[in-house]
Amino acid sequence: MKKKLRKAVFIVIYSFEKNKPIYLMLKRKLHWKGWEFPKGGIEWFETKRCAAKRESKEETGLEVFNLKKHSYHGSYLYPKMFNDRVDYFGQTFTLFSAEIKLEKKKIVLDSKEHSEYKWMTYSEAMKKLTYQEKKESLKIVNDWVIDKFK
Repeated sequence: MKKKLRKAVFIVIYSFEKNKPIYLMLKRKLHWKGWEFPKGGIEWFETKRCAAKRESKEETGLEVFNLKKHSYHGSYLYPKMFNDRVDYFGQTFTLFSAEIKLEKKKIVLDSKEHSEYKWMTYSEAMKKLTYQEKKESLKIVNDWVIDKFK
């Protein structure tokens, strides 16, 4: 079987603390170690929007609202082959953002993929992100949130 790019979504989840945006960052432990935001593959039967909602719920345990699809998308290659993704050599992504109310409930991580979470300011999150496409995603969402809610 020919290897291909996996279709996926990135979801930058935000909330507000003292009227300033903060971002939910997850510490990855599956496939690589480092900080990221929720992301995941699009199932063959679902839309990108449905995948963004499902992945947000799977990786945080919470329902999101104000789900927005941004025009940013791209692709990247995996640094190595993964046993659970033998048909893929990388993935494409479409960027979404979503809001969570801080006072609602506690974040419940998918412990198979992530070891911890932390709410961070934009500058804190930018320092933690490793990959350029994730930094660009955060910048796009931060600019949009600041413009929309100022």
